[in-house]
Amino acid sequence: MALAGGCAGRPEAPILQAPGSEAAQTSARLEALLPADVLILGEQHDAAEHQHIEQQVVALLAAKGALAAVALEMADTGVSTSALNPSATEQQVRNALNWNDKGWPWASYGPAVMSAVRAGVPVLGANLPRPLMPASMADSQLDTRLPGPALKAQQQLIRTGHCNLLPESQITPMTRVQIGKDISMANTLAQAALPGKTVLLLAGSGHADRLLGVPQHLPSDLKTKAVRLRAGTAGAESPEAFDAVWTTPALAEKDYCAGLDKKLAPKP
Repeated sequence: MALAGGCAGRPEAPILQAPGSEAAQTSARLEALLPADVLILGEQHDAAEHQHIEQQVVALLAAKGALAAVALEMADTGVSTSALNPSATEQQVRNALNWNDKGWPWASYGPAVMSAVRAGVPVLGANLPRPLMPASMADSQLDTRLPGPALKAQQQLIRTGHCNLLPESQITPMTRVQIGKDISMANTLAQAALPGKTVLLLAGSGHADRLLGVPQHLPSDLKTKAVRLRAGTAGAESPEAFDAVWTTPALAEKDYCAGLDKKLAPKP
């Protein structure tokens, strides 16, 4: 009976998913960046090919036994799948991560998340929870967390990212929230780091920027690599902003500013 009890208490074996042949290009790109303590993939949120690449990277690192954890912008700090077995259902995983399908479609991100869960790798929420954002908006100390030129660049990105529709009085508070998000993600990565393995962060490309984003807030002794996933060849990054740029097919042109003025208008 004792033996039977011991067998029943064993943790489940990982359910590894071998990367398919279509992952060959991603594998070659990934190998060029390793080893790394932290790997940040900066995506364009509406580019399905980017989420497909993210799933491939999770599977490739897991197959090597080199994946320490997967951290997500798409879930808040304080939630994780660490208590789940590799055979957990998708609904159990979504519940564990308090998944917001309206903001982050599970159909897009579920494959990468489930590849980690199946491999017995914890998936961690890393984003700044919404209830903490007002405190960040009021925290003037966050203005000192980036060098002066980087702070101004981040503020300008907040302006242009909101189609120059934000009142100027909102630029500083919104920039502080962005910095607070980056610090939250960096703290999650630093806490999850394991010698000889890689912690993977899936986030928007702005958070991956070495000059402005999460890498600015990571301990200097962590070897960090940042990748921008870019749809199409238009645009150019500072050579110092990313360790690599992985291009994917261009998307159909879309006016991201259309209707934003109504969304940002004060509610009556």
